[in-house]
Amino acid sequence: MKTTFKIVAILEGLSYLILLFIATPIKYIGHDESWVKMFGMPHGLLFVAYVILAFLVKPEYKWDNKTFLIVLAASIIPFGTFYVDKKYLRA
Repeated sequence: MKTTFKIVAILEGLSYLILLFIATPIKYIGHDESWVKMFGMPHGLLFVAYVILAFLVKPEYKWDNKTFLIVLAASIIPFGTFYVDKKYLRA
């Protein structure tokens, strides 16, 4: 389960960065919504998977509530999941 969470965390972070820094500018500058449509759904699914898996692995990592809230908040901050991977998932 830990390995799955690590993989989902990295993929969620990558999809978020692609959505924010590539797809959204193309949508508003290039007037092409196809990138947002292409990456929006996978990012949403990865986000939901990240949150669910965070709840499932919390006991395995023995996170206190503060750490757990940081892990959850990282999913809405650009580069946040990479920080979580480096600080909390590599042991």
